[in-house]
Amino acid sequence: MTILDELRWRGLLADCTDLEALAQRLASGPVTLYCGFDPTADSLHVGHLVGQLTLRRFQLAGHVPIALAGGATGMVGDPSGKSAERNLLTREQLSHNVACIKDQLARLLDFHRPGNPAQLVDNADWTAPVHLLDFLRDIGKHFSLNVMLAKDSVKSRLGSDSGISFTEFSYQLLQANDFFHLRQAFGCELQIGGSDQWGNITAGTDLIRKKLGAPAWGWTFPLITKADGTKFGKTEGGSIWLDPKKTSPYRFYQFFVNTEDAKVSEYLRKFTFLSQTEIEALEAQHTANPGAREAHKALAREVTALVHGAEALTTAVKASEILFGGSLDGVTEEIFNDVVGEVPTKDFEPAKLAAPGTSILDLLVHAGLCPSRGQAKKDLEGGGIYLNNLRVAEVARVVTTTDQLFGKYLLLRKGKRTYAVLR
Repeated sequence: MTILDELRWRGLLADCTDLEALAQRLASGPVTLYCGFDPTADSLHVGHLVGQLTLRRFQLAGHVPIALAGGATGMVGDPSGKSAERNLLTREQLSHNVACIKDQLARLLDFHRPGNPAQLVDNADWTAPVHLLDFLRDIGKHFSLNVMLAKDSVKSRLGSDSGISFTEFSYQLLQANDFFHLRQAFGCELQIGGSDQWGNITAGTDLIRKKLGAPAWGWTFPLITKADGTKFGKTEGGSIWLDPKKTSPYRFYQFFVNTEDAKVSEYLRKFTFLSQTEIEALEAQHTANPGAREAHKALAREVTALVHGAEALTTAVKASEILFGGSLDGVTEEIFNDVVGEVPTKDFEPAKLAAPGTSILDLLVHAGLCPSRGQAKKDLEGGGIYLNNLRVAEVARVVTTTDQLFGKYLLLRKGKRTYAVLR
C-alpha cells in the first residue's frame, strides 16, 4: 500500500491539485512537504492533530516533513472557517504562543530520523524582514483580485454582516509566500492542510508555478466533525488541548473513550497508527459487542500515548479505573484530583472524623447518596456500599481520619456507578 493508498483508506483525502501527477512524483522518490499551524493560543488542540499525524505518516513512508509555526501569519489571522474577524494578538502574546506550540509540534515528528529528519520553521523568520513595497511588487502582482475574491473563505465573509478586513483578506498572499519560500529554500513540493485551507493552498501552488515554473501540489484532508456535524474537539468545558496543563492526560483520555459510536471507526483510522488489519478487527469487535467499548478504549490508548507518552497513559488509565471500582493502591493525589472533578463533591467538617469518628450511614446521607439513615442501612446490608472502593460490610462502621485519602478526601460509592466525594 502506497502512502496515498493509505491516506485514502484512512479517509484523509478531501482534495488534491493533481492526484495522478502527485502519485507519480511520490513514486519516483522522497518529497518534502509542510503543514502550517498558527499560534492563535498557547496550545494546539485535538483539531490540529490530523495535520501533525499526516506529516508523521509521510515521514514514516520516507518523506521529509516540515512543521511550520505561523509567527507571521498569526499576526494577521486566517479568515478560513471564521464568521467574524479574529482578535489580533500582541507581539508578546504571539511570541509566547509560538514558543509553546513549537514544543508540541516537536513531539510527534522525528527530528533525528536518519535520511529524512523533520524540520521546524517559523514564517516570521522570512516574512518579518520583507518591506511592504517589495512584497507588493514581488508577490502581490501575481494575484488576480477576481481570483482572490472567488475563494470560499473570502466569499463567505463578503456575504456576511461582519464582512472581511483587508488584513484578513491579505492572509492568502502570506500563506502563498510561505509555500513559495519553502519551495525555494527547502525544495518543498507539497502543502497539506484541512479542507478549509484549499483556497490558501492553491494560491501557493499558483504562485510557485508563476514565479518558478516548478511543480507543486496541494493536498487537503476533511475537517473532523462530531456525528451531528458540529465542531470536533469541543466539550462543555471548552477545547481539548494538547498541553497537559490545560487538559490533563486523564481528561484527554476520557474525551476519546467517550467518542460517539458512529465516529469511533473514523477516528481510529485518522488518529492512530494501528494497521488496517488491527482496525478492522476492532471494528468487528465493536459491531459484535458495542457495550464492551474495546474500539473506544483502543482509540483512547493510542492517541493518549502518542500525545502524552506511555507514562501519562498509564496514569490516565489508572484514574479511569477508579470510577469503575479499581484499586486505589498507588494512586497519586494528582490522579485523584482529576477524578474528583468528575463526581459530585461536598465539603465535610474534618473535626467530625476525629475519634470516635462518624457513622458511615450519616456520611452517605450527607453525601446525598442515600435519602435517610434507614435507606443507607438497607443499601449497606444489601452489599452495595463502598468506602474508597472497598465494600463496607458492617452497619456499625465508623469512619475516622485514618480513612481519609491524602488527608482530605473520602470516596463513597453506592452500587456500581454512583459516586460522591467528601472533601
